[in-house]
Amino acid sequence: MAATSATPTTTVALWRDWRGWPETIANLWRRSLRFRIISITLLLTSFSIFVTSLTMALVIQNNLFESRRDEVLSDARSAVGAAQRTLDSAEVADDRSALRALWQDVQESIPRVSSSSLIAVFPIDVPPVGTGVRGFTIGGLSADLLSSGLRERVVSLPNRQAWQSVELPMPDGSTAPGIVVGQQLIVPEAGTFEVYIAYDLADSQQTLQFVQSTLWAAGLILIAIIAGISWIVLRTVSKPIVEAAETSARLASGDLEVRLPVHGEDELATLARSFNAMADSIESQIKELGELSLVQQRFVSDVSHELRTPLTTIRLAADMLNDQRDQFDPTMNRTAELLHTQVQRFETLLADLLEISRYDAGSVQLELEATSLATLAEDVIEQMLPLAEGRGSELRLVAPGGYTPVDIDPRRVRRVLRNLIGNAIEHGEGRPIVVTVDSNQHAVAVGVRDFGLGMDPDDAERVFDRFWRADPSRQRTIGGTGLGLSIALGDARLHGGTLAVWSELAVGTNFVLTLPRQPGDLGGPSPVSLEPEDVVPDVTAATEPIQLTELRELYFSDSFPTGEEDRS
Repeated sequence: MAATSATPTTTVALWRDWRGWPETIANLWRRSLRFRIISITLLLTSFSIFVTSLTMALVIQNNLFESRRDEVLSDARSAVGAAQRTLDSAEVADDRSALRALWQDVQESIPRVSSSSLIAVFPIDVPPVGTGVRGFTIGGLSADLLSSGLRERVVSLPNRQAWQSVELPMPDGSTAPGIVVGQQLIVPEAGTFEVYIAYDLADSQQTLQFVQSTLWAAGLILIAIIAGISWIVLRTVSKPIVEAAETSARLASGDLEVRLPVHGEDELATLARSFNAMADSIESQIKELGELSLVQQRFVSDVSHELRTPLTTIRLAADMLNDQRDQFDPTMNRTAELLHTQVQRFETLLADLLEISRYDAGSVQLELEATSLATLAEDVIEQMLPLAEGRGSELRLVAPGGYTPVDIDPRRVRRVLRNLIGNAIEHGEGRPIVVTVDSNQHAVAVGVRDFGLGMDPDDAERVFDRFWRADPSRQRTIGGTGLGLSIALGDARLHGGTLAVWSELAVGTNFVLTLPRQPGDLGGPSPVSLEPEDVVPDVTAATEPIQLTELRELYFSDSFPTGEEDRS
């Protein structure tokens, strides 16, 4: 019972192993240069040897058969010719006893002269009664082995030989290839006879089989030899290539001191020396760039820190002047107001530069707290309402999800949302701005969509670059520093999330911030689609300030599409 039950299991295991072979071979073909070259070499070599061996076997077979055929034709011609000369030289006119004796001599002479003992003689014309001359067979060659076509040719061609290939029965019951040769024999006083002599070609077949087996064996041995030579040559050539590939991978991973060994003066040695020279150049340039980057980071950090002290003093003075600007004349009043505004912008710029320097130095740390992204977005929207009102934009909140707390750094996410909403207000052209918050089992996300100027694809690809603007001639009216989106992208990546942008000219822009529920585990699509599926209709540019309660009522009202009704 145990043996019987084990058999299907073994068969299934073998079947699974067999099904895995194509995939294994495909992987080897893609990943191994040696396997590809050896396979191609063996396939082409095997095909060439197969064609050569097959051609040689066919040529040898034809030559051997033709040689043997010519030999038996000559032998049959000699035997029948000798019999015909014997008959022609005898004087048997009206002597029936002499004719019978002569015919007996012919029966004995044909097998004696011929190398074959398979003979059959049949009369074409019926011999006269009493002549004693009739057909005979020797060695078991019967009329059944002779085709009608062969006999017709022998009868219709009196002065020529005819032949055909046959299978001769052997004493052990098997058959052997053979040739039957037929021609006419004229017997005086008795008429014309058909003479057939069969020749066994078994020895020729054995010779041909030996030659063919030798050819195939030699071909297989040659394939094995070529495979061995190819493997040795390929290993000699590919080993430096493999070393170069491994060394390149180590160099790309950051091991700048790795080098290729140089042996000899050939092309591979030249390649190794060139690779080492390239590695030396890359190492020196990377070290130089690293030093320059450190100097740059140190410079930005030092300058930012050093400017904070005088900036604090200037800010105190600017605040004092701004508080008393009503006592000044109009020119001084405006000057004090501009001084206060620009000092604030300068302080923001210094803070952003310090933050950028921390990202460059890799010293930024998250302060994670369980926070509801939807609640956080509501707070930011409430803070940005006065600014949106001043620009004539209406803020709308769509929050199907995102209420469950997740571990994020609320200060950094709040900064990202302020920056995105501020940019939307800046470039929204007074049209509605929609903030969408949603979540799924993998992530939470917030999208900020405006219906303003938009950008072309080339500008959208550079929107996160530092100090970059799509339209340099367009002045910032809200007072951004040009570093906000770059810092926002760094905050998103620090959480293990993404910050993506979609934009189209004259249609608007949509930013989507996606954060994982578990740090570093962002799997699956974002809950908020990057490319908007519908367009919010235009509203009047002038709107009253929207309070948080009004935002909730706007979301739950029937007048504005909210998507899914699940708001858990």
